[in-house]
Amino acid sequence: MKKILVCLAAGTAMASAAPAFAQNVAPVDPFSQFHVEALGGYDATKAGSSVDDDVNEDNNKTVDGFTYGVGAGYDFRAGNLVVGPEAEVTWSTAKTRFNDGEFEGFGLGNVKANRDLYVGARVGYVISPKTMLYAKGGYTNAKFDVRSTFGTVDTNRDIDADGWRIGAGVEQAVTNNVFAKIEYRYSNYSKGEIDYTNEIPDSQRFNLDLDRHQVMAGVGVRF
Repeated sequence: MKKILVCLAAGTAMASAAPAFAQNVAPVDPFSQFHVEALGGYDATKAGSSVDDDVNEDNNKTVDGFTYGVGAGYDFRAGNLVVGPEAEVTWSTAKTRFNDGEFEGFGLGNVKANRDLYVGARVGYVISPKTMLYAKGGYTNAKFDVRSTFGTVDTNRDIDADGWRIGAGVEQAVTNNVFAKIEYRYSNYSKGEIDYTNEIPDSQRFNLDLDRHQVMAGVGVRF
């Protein structure tokens, strides 16, 4: 909960700074046309049943941290209905760690979250002149760095995971051009491959079961 509150505070700070970037932008109708946004929030990924480590019941299978990035999209508004495509690239500080003697093993070994790509669409409904509720969904591709040590040799490789994302949120128009939002989204990664460094070929695709939960705040500008 503390991490979520920190993320919301960060989003509020970004919202207060956004009008400075929008001073020279021609006014547009709220919830319409092209927009760009800065994103920040809480990120938690949990190993699912197919990769879960049930040998040690005290093993925490979740890695969590702060996620941050940028997004863009285009909204088409017809009355109170809003639809449009969107895309994001984000990164995360989540990683495997020892925490007061508890090994947060994630079920996949020593792992650190890397970049996350998302392409999808959302549909919203304007419930007041400055407030919109929306739902979203689409494709997501995430990388997780896997770190291993054999004697004195460190081996680094990436898990390249494909999946889908759904979510819902609320967007608030600060001005005609500036907006702030907060949303919850869930991602599931069911397919993956191992990307090796150097000239070693990538692995064959295999089944995964990773669940990702995020609470994200954002602030953006419309053009």
